[in-house]
Amino acid sequence: MYTRSANNIVERFPHRWSSCGAAVIESVPFYHVSPGSRCLVIGTASCNFRCRYCSNAFVAKEDPFVYVKKMYHLEPEDIIRAARRLECHSIVFNVNEPAVSIPSLVELGAAAKAEGIPMGCLSNGYMTGESVEILASIFSFFNISLKGLSSEFNRRYIGIASSEPIVRNIERLARGWHVEVTTPLIEGANDGEIDVMADILSDIDREIPWHVFRLLPEDEMKGERYPDISDIDAALTSARQKLRYIYFHNFVGSAWVNTQCPRCHSVSIERVSLGCGGDKLKRVVGIGDRCPACGSPIRMLNLVSNRKENT
Repeated sequence: MYTRSANNIVERFPHRWSSCGAAVIESVPFYHVSPGSRCLVIGTASCNFRCRYCSNAFVAKEDPFVYVKKMYHLEPEDIIRAARRLECHSIVFNVNEPAVSIPSLVELGAAAKAEGIPMGCLSNGYMTGESVEILASIFSFFNISLKGLSSEFNRRYIGIASSEPIVRNIERLARGWHVEVTTPLIEGANDGEIDVMADILSDIDREIPWHVFRLLPEDEMKGERYPDISDIDAALTSARQKLRYIYFHNFVGSAWVNTQCPRCHSVSIERVSLGCGGDKLKRVVGIGDRCPACGSPIRMLNLVSNRKENT
């Protein structure tokens, strides 16, 4: 989404958005950010990955010069008004990679901060250290996609040489921001890396919420069989001893979407999984961010109190 002009890199289509609508925060997914709150989900187009199984290929892989005709032109104040009108507590960049639209997001971030509306994003985490610092100045919470570790997997399925920048950026952001991680699993491709990924995340922070997705293959992999639920659940057995919050979802009726106390294992937050993008809050069992049974803290980022009241 960038081009060079007078020795500067500029955004080709500033303030063009492929999506702008309200959603519950669990559907993004963020499980440890203001449970049950509403967010305004936005996105642009294009990506720095070429995932063979991309469920948003119609946006992420589309030629921006073609797709721009289908996009909304919304200035920062337009998005802020939409967030207020739809009673959203936050704005979340979803659909594609935010690093391809940094200038527009810098402007939107400044406007949202002035209005007391926090912003979050989904990102593949594959970017320079400078870009990470810019995004960290815009967003308060992140969900980073750690798709796989081996060079073979990343070359074949993602189109990159190494996952090292992604791990580095997860570690950097986890030092000062709320971070959740998502991994879509492909049987026979990256499911053998579950324990290694759990080790890496545990070394960074044992309390990072990890969303393990049952991949629903699309795009170039459409027609491949879906991963077996029981096999993945069994493969997560040892990982669950390393990380305090592991969720297994992206399919209807998942039994692994509730938040349990890391100390006594009592359920603190109940959710319902309705499939891809359909996660919803059922109820918060305790009060605030404490286990209802033993009182132990449950890591949670509360955004609701940060929002300015309408005037």
